[in-house]
Amino acid sequence: MYRKIISGIFVLFVASQNFGQDLQARLTVSAAKIDSRVDKKIFQTLQAGLISFLNNRKWTSDNFQPGERIQCNFFLSIEQDLGNNVFKGRLTVQSARPVLNSTYQSPLINYLDDNVTFRYVEFQPLEFNENRIQGTDPVAANLTAVFAYYVNIILGFDYDSFSPRGGDVYFKKAWNIVNNAPESSNISGWKPFEGQRNRYWLAENLNNNQFALIHDAIYSYYRSGLDNFYDNENAGRNGVMNCINYLNTINSENPNSMILPFFLQGKSSELVKVFTHADAGTKTRARDILQKIDITNTSAYKELK
Repeated sequence: MYRKIISGIFVLFVASQNFGQDLQARLTVSAAKIDSRVDKKIFQTLQAGLISFLNNRKWTSDNFQPGERIQCNFFLSIEQDLGNNVFKGRLTVQSARPVLNSTYQSPLINYLDDNVTFRYVEFQPLEFNENRIQGTDPVAANLTAVFAYYVNIILGFDYDSFSPRGGDVYFKKAWNIVNNAPESSNISGWKPFEGQRNRYWLAENLNNNQFALIHDAIYSYYRSGLDNFYDNENAGRNGVMNCINYLNTINSENPNSMILPFFLQGKSSELVKVFTHADAGTKTRARDILQKIDITNTSAYKELK
């Protein structure tokens, strides 16, 4: 597996960490908004349990050396105490990928899921079974279902970035979680009618042949693009340009899809640096496409003059 020849250091949050199987995940649970009448020790226990769940579980069939484990970060902010040990929070998910012949880590994922509801009783086991995702208590099972879902999205993007369609198996696992997700009146984010951008639509886009070009875009951006910069800057820039062209086609054929903003989130400054020293024609084309497909960062791309 090619991704395993590269390793690096990536820190986004000041958080706890353990070393384990496939991931080197850092995770923080924050309960600053929860009433002081709730014993905050429960959230420290939850944090320790989730770190163990992420790092000590075998998520892939590949063998990773400690320096090869996939760098990722989770920040769970508990926003509400709904009673009966049920909490609602927001989960930030980040992952990075080392660039060949450098110490630089390029962002793969930078996403905020603002709809995570779960039940947690202190010291309860954090269990996840791919064949029985609902468990005996859907609201409790939703916690590990959400984390397992994002782990598979992270793995899918990481593997796609090293080999063409390398992440398919993990995107399918994420889709399986969606199709068998816990159901309860308190739970949302798993259904198509619950919003245009949620866990359902992300997994749907990644498994829908209508969006097949996104996999070419991921591979082209990283393996054909950034990985080539050290040896051949122009070749690397062409790889990133090909990625942008793929994204432009996706946008033309499927406007307002979820996958484009998901892919582009957190990449605007990196993209500006990639094209700063490009020839005038390439720079102009990159700027025009990026301002069209990444509207929230239009002002950042104005630097490409």
